[in-house]
Amino acid sequence: MKARVKLIEGVSFVGQSESGHSVVMDGAPESGGKNLGVRPMEMLLLGLGGCSAFDVVHILRKGRQQVTDCVAELSAERADTDPKVFTKIHVHFTVTGKALDPKRVEQAVHLSAEKYCSASIMLGKTAGITHDFEVVEA
Repeated sequence: MKARVKLIEGVSFVGQSESGHSVVMDGAPESGGKNLGVRPMEMLLLGLGGCSAFDVVHILRKGRQQVTDCVAELSAERADTDPKVFTKIHVHFTVTGKALDPKRVEQAVHLSAEKYCSASIMLGKTAGITHDFEVVEA
């Protein structure tokens, strides 16, 4: 996998993925940024959310569960001193569908966290990651 990050101006950068997609990243105004894009650490948190939500939906659909929506809400705490790594992350899933089995949702969340989500496993080396979920009938 390859990626490229190029300076635009100030502390704003454009990141380009190998798959041809781009995203703007910027620093906080107090660090010279203009708030033109997500912060790089926010991007890591979004990556964790995307990776785990993808897994949960994929696992459930593979198990013939009728998922119509999945939202992953993440909250994180960072260390006070440099490097300001994530120390705690919580992921709350809201999974919506028709006659979803809560046990299967729980299993999908667990499998993502412990086996399939590379971002979760990698970030789990420095942060305590917790998960919970709710099931909503469509």
